[in-house]
Amino acid sequence: MAAGLILAALNLRPAVTSLGPLLEEVRADLGMSGTVAGVLTSVPAACFALFGFTAPRLARRWGPVAIVCAGLAAIAAGLLLRPMAGGTVAFLAASALALAGIAVSNVLMPVIVKRWFPDRVGSMTGLYSMGLSLGTAASAAVTVPMTDALGGSWRTGLGVWALLAAVALVAWLFLARGGTGGSGADGAETTRTEATRTEATGSEAGRTDADAPATAESVATAETAAPADGPAIRITRSPLAWAMAVFFGFQATAAYISMGWMPQIFRDAGVSASTSGLLLAVMMAMGVPLAFVLPRIAARLRHQGVLVVILGVFGLTGYAGLWLAPAGGAWAWALLLGIANCAFPLALTMIGMRTRTHSGVVRLSAFAQSVGYLLSIPGPLLVGVLYQHSGGWGQPIALMAGFMVPQIIAGVLAGRDRTLEDER
Repeated sequence: MAAGLILAALNLRPAVTSLGPLLEEVRADLGMSGTVAGVLTSVPAACFALFGFTAPRLARRWGPVAIVCAGLAAIAAGLLLRPMAGGTVAFLAASALALAGIAVSNVLMPVIVKRWFPDRVGSMTGLYSMGLSLGTAASAAVTVPMTDALGGSWRTGLGVWALLAAVALVAWLFLARGGTGGSGADGAETTRTEATRTEATGSEAGRTDADAPATAESVATAETAAPADGPAIRITRSPLAWAMAVFFGFQATAAYISMGWMPQIFRDAGVSASTSGLLLAVMMAMGVPLAFVLPRIAARLRHQGVLVVILGVFGLTGYAGLWLAPAGGAWAWALLLGIANCAFPLALTMIGMRTRTHSGVVRLSAFAQSVGYLLSIPGPLLVGVLYQHSGGWGQPIALMAGFMVPQIIAGVLAGRDRTLEDER
């Protein structure tokens, strides 16, 4: 199962980050406008919001391992079909298929960690997070060199990532056939039992969760594991919930703009395609060490707003440098923006810290992530529209920097020392 987790995690971002370095070639071949390319860079957030929300129900019906198998099959099929697309619509459809598989798998991975490794949640989540960051960075770094080595066609360079998904699928089929995943009702009952046992451990469980690198994402999907241990909360009327959703949404906006457009920004500044991919890889690789560090620091603070502000300052500095000298300081700007994009593990940690009950975590995490991903959809599209109509990157970069302001404000509000249950 540990090997399966790593293999699955490696496949949860290449469909997105492998496209950025080759976006110029894809646009030219398929005749995409800047606006349509903006739509393409918004598809990941839309799929994560829509398909990820269905994962708990699917897992309750067929078991999480079976759904991860289906998700990996969708990833492999989408990545295989995408290079065969003869037009923009077919390319978008194949991309959506792969991203739908990523959405359900991404959501269920932490649930599987908590079920199969209840006494090693921190270490296994760290291993899973490292695999995810490694897959993100590797696909950004090697896609262009691999494309050149395989003949120079973007279709081959993107399609080869289907092989990695196929390898992971074989491993998970083996796990499913071995009965590791259980099935719907049995699996749900197992999760409920483990959730009850975890809560019964009291303060010891609290210490374990504090040491874990932000597993709040998992409880967003643990609909089957959520006991009725707290009063019903009108989540849509909670200022805390909305602050968390806005913070999550704007950090996701920055991440998907970076994955979709940052290589193009560097390429238009005169940086080579392969180096642009490496710069994106540097940005994504920052998530490997900081995913371990930030949650632990945040867990020791009563107010996480200071961390939100620090990350925001890194982001604003990076955008300023990108506007003034995109090529001259490219490596520095990539490093700064990579640090700023690590607001993702901080957001997950804050979700867990802003609740006292299991049902409260489920409600807040589900609301913050689903609403947040929906809020992040327009960002990459707006960048594409501004790029097409202005003919340069000045206005899009100003928009990216502008997005950082509400992210900081919402993050400071969400980071205050209070819980969802206090807002009854």
